[in-house]
Amino acid sequence: MYTVIEAQREIPVYDSCDILVVGGGAAGHSAAIAAARAGAKNVILMERYGYMGGDATGGYVIMVPKLSWYDKSFVRGIQEEWFTRMKDIPGAVMGPSLDKIGWTDPIYINQWKSIHDCVSRRDFGGTQEPCLVRSVYFEPNQLKIEMDNMLREHADSIKVMYHTWGVRPIMEGSEVKGVFFESKEGRKAILAKTVIDATGDGDIYSQAGAPHHNLTEAGLRSSATALVWRIGGISWDAYTHWMNSTEGAFKMVFEGLQKIAGYRTMPLPSNQNDICWMNNWLYEMNSANVADLTQTEMKVRESIRRVLDFLKETIPCAFRDAFLYDIAPQLGARCSRRLIGEYVMSANDFAFANQFEDVIAWHSTICQINDCGPVEIPYRAILPQKIENLLAPGRHLSADKASIDWLNLIPQCVGTGQAAGVAAAVAVEEGTTVRNVNIKKVQDILVEQDVPLPRNDKFRAKDPTYEEMVKAHNYGLDTEMARKAREGAKGVQGYRQW
Repeated sequence: MYTVIEAQREIPVYDSCDILVVGGGAAGHSAAIAAARAGAKNVILMERYGYMGGDATGGYVIMVPKLSWYDKSFVRGIQEEWFTRMKDIPGAVMGPSLDKIGWTDPIYINQWKSIHDCVSRRDFGGTQEPCLVRSVYFEPNQLKIEMDNMLREHADSIKVMYHTWGVRPIMEGSEVKGVFFESKEGRKAILAKTVIDATGDGDIYSQAGAPHHNLTEAGLRSSATALVWRIGGISWDAYTHWMNSTEGAFKMVFEGLQKIAGYRTMPLPSNQNDICWMNNWLYEMNSANVADLTQTEMKVRESIRRVLDFLKETIPCAFRDAFLYDIAPQLGARCSRRLIGEYVMSANDFAFANQFEDVIAWHSTICQINDCGPVEIPYRAILPQKIENLLAPGRHLSADKASIDWLNLIPQCVGTGQAAGVAAAVAVEEGTTVRNVNIKKVQDILVEQDVPLPRNDKFRAKDPTYEEMVKAHNYGLDTEMARKAREGAKGVQGYRQW
């Protein structure tokens, strides 16, 4: 590879702050809000696009799954706040309400079973009786507005910088001192006591020298990119009726779409009966590789008209009047870099219900090993090795090539982002570093911010029934997958074959 020498130059310092959050996706937005609510007064939130939310709002990943387990809501805090704030906006959100999660009444099961992940499943030997699950579908543009509203409420503490791309950390030895960014104003710098890398691709920690992996195992969900687009003028009710009443319908649609498109793609429901979204999976694509990003964008757009024609011809009862509603303004990125943090999460954390003194999130997830039950995420999973003054929440957190599939979704981005913001605020307040932060105080503040945490006295005082329920259901470990893992019949990494 040829190289050129860039001339040395002085970079103007644009601003300074206590906490700099790079990336305004689900993790970064939550980090800034949580930090302000925890008392931080000088936070800068930097985002390369002109809106917050990342994949949720710009990538049109317009549902968040598995926020509850049985009759308990585990992914709360800022994640649940998104939906409580929008619940009175007509058509903004759809999903089983909090007061109905865990219900097994067949009337409600039949009402929601056609909406993906709103009813519990028994995949891979799960033991749950079908019940309603808090999985929420939402209108992304309404969420963009609400995320701005949340920031305005903390305008005295958070400075928002849209259309600015954090490109490189400012280092003194192993300490991060700030970030260089690019914008229409050119290259400038922001100095900070603590930096939160919420880029999703480890753009900052990778250049700071933090150990990390690239991409994940080929063939897994996280090895795929996507460009979501939406179809209007449809009837989701008619589509699901056709799917349920036509023999071999799913195989016909799945295989037909894959042949027509040249990649895996399927329609998914939205918050409206007359709109669906086309999720897609272009495997072995790296979200931090320019060629892969370009190929994803162009390949999906090139196939849209063919896919739409196929659906119209194959399922006219639902798609006769269908039209291209819109295309997501940004590519859907699942994985590129993965942090090798002070703790690396693995499938064993799901199979053995591992407990951590530094737990910052206790999340029900899409993982079938533990029947989608709650798993503990430790603070060390967002704490880079070797580098100081830096946290890395979100989809690039510290996890192995299997468990990243269950930990890089929107709920876990929000949860780890919220924890990172609180930790940064506590470190600033007490004059310490994020590596040596008072984790007990961080946990207490998270509970005050409506985050369930196990073995926390404040949370137990609010609701002792959470831990009792989880123990009563044996942490979800009665599945066939969990039994095989504990018995050592197969390595947990082989879960795809079980």
